[in-house]
Amino acid sequence: MPQTRRILIVDDDSDLRQALGEQLSLHPEFEVAEASDAAAARLATASAQPDIVIMDVGLPDMDGREAVRHLRADGFKRPIIMLTAHDSDADTVMGLESGANDYVAKPFRFAVLLARIRLQLRQHDASEDAEFQIGRFIFRPATKHLVDAKGVKLRLTEKEAAILRFLHRAQRQAVPRETLLRDVWGYNANVTTHTLETHIYRLRQKIEDDPTEARLLVTDGGGYKLLS
Repeated sequence: MPQTRRILIVDDDSDLRQALGEQLSLHPEFEVAEASDAAAARLATASAQPDIVIMDVGLPDMDGREAVRHLRADGFKRPIIMLTAHDSDADTVMGLESGANDYVAKPFRFAVLLARIRLQLRQHDASEDAEFQIGRFIFRPATKHLVDAKGVKLRLTEKEAAILRFLHRAQRQAVPRETLLRDVWGYNANVTTHTLETHIYRLRQKIEDDPTEARLLVTDGGGYKLLS
């Protein structure tokens, strides 16, 4: 089952929001939320933490580029794609300099926007700013931390963080032990499946409510999968 990605559409044109939301909702990988102005967008990004924002330039309460600056100042690091009726080089530069990741001119073809959305999500997942939900924690691979709802940080070892990131990228698919050994440890003759199992045990102690009854990091056949 693919990971669900939350998309926030920020546009004062209700018809466009509805049409775009309906088209995105046809893809099971997406969950769509809407905002009609910059103020609502800031509240939505703070509370729901969307994976990506689609932001119109012409908002009723603020220029969309200024709204992007506010989101970045608020600490929002996930991708933002701007929509605009103007497609001059100057407009594109202004949008990107405000902190947007991409710039799409209206009218646009949905297939093109969809491709841009997926590209930005892939790039973000591979970036230093990536964050993933794992059970009750936010996982930050770059700093090797798990952060709970109260902001308490739990430090992971380098190998523990690498295992979680690899399993997360597998999107709920089982990963064989041999694959984890090869990709996390490399071709090291001194590393055995016992080493991997020890790391899995320690990870379960950290992320599971009851490590004896694993519900997040589960054994599947000859490997493991992450069900977050």
